[in-house]
Amino acid sequence: MNKMLNQSQKLNPKLWDKKVDAVAIRKGFGEGLVLIGEKNRHVVGLCADLTESTQMHLFRNKFPERFIEMGVAEQNLASVASGLSAMGKIPFISSYAMFSPGRNWEQIRTTICYNNRAVIIAGSHAGISVGPDGGTHQAIEDIAITRVIPRMVVISPCDHIEARKATLASAELGVPVYIRLAREKTPVITTEDTPFEVGKAQLYYGDEETKADVGIIATGALVYKALKVAETLKKENVSVKVLNISTIKPLDTEAVIALAKTCGAIVTVEEHQIAGGLGSAVAETITQGYPVPIEFIGVRDQFGQSGTPDELLEHYGMGQSHILAACKKVIDRKNQ
Repeated sequence: MNKMLNQSQKLNPKLWDKKVDAVAIRKGFGEGLVLIGEKNRHVVGLCADLTESTQMHLFRNKFPERFIEMGVAEQNLASVASGLSAMGKIPFISSYAMFSPGRNWEQIRTTICYNNRAVIIAGSHAGISVGPDGGTHQAIEDIAITRVIPRMVVISPCDHIEARKATLASAELGVPVYIRLAREKTPVITTEDTPFEVGKAQLYYGDEETKADVGIIATGALVYKALKVAETLKKENVSVKVLNISTIKPLDTEAVIALAKTCGAIVTVEEHQIAGGLGSAVAETITQGYPVPIEFIGVRDQFGQSGTPDELLEHYGMGQSHILAACKKVIDRKNQ
């Protein structure tokens, strides 16, 4: 394993292999839901006619008596789940992120969060890498609309293993939770031994004590691209730290400020609108705690469109070359 990877995180030893294993992040949700269902008989699953796509079919097949197919009725999906939670159940609801929390945002806000019901919302196919489905199905506003709701926890796993851990952990929180899931297969970054805790960021590249030229704060499926950029910059004698933000709310403000202090320049990376997402959360933190130059990688006030995932990531400025350019730009700003 590359020595610049944080050894304490026990990441995938094959991370830099050309044929690194790739698994869809949403699969981890499906696996985790079965595991928590085996552990706790109060766990129930509800879906809006997308069981295979969201991987909830794994739970349905194992526990058919604890599964409810709501059909294409996302508002009912949220409201019924709130009622089940009030009766002592632990409901997990799933659909495409564009429809839940997109279409049923008011029901999530009022019936779930306002009443502080412990419902876990799994929003699958988030981001523009849904590809050919186009702008109507590409949720690039979901972090913004969920993190603004009081009491909501927002989790964005970087791979399927972290998604499985997040699913298991969310059932124990006793509060509303949104888990953001990507459709496409993404490289496996973590292992079963990699630390995970809701509300805690993980430094995957570099170490906590030493200073660096730039800190990259990434979330979800783009964490791997951030790590690849760190490797590229290392060859150019530019030192980098990469912080994985798996929990966007509550944000690990201590880790973010510590990164700002040891790097003096920050780049945020997310497959989401820049407005209201991870970048906004980080900017809110460092402007109050330790202001440094910051650059944002994400969608800039546009809707998605049809295309292959790689084409769209490049088109909307979220490819490795864009992250690399943002790092160099923010370092220049720091040095001015």
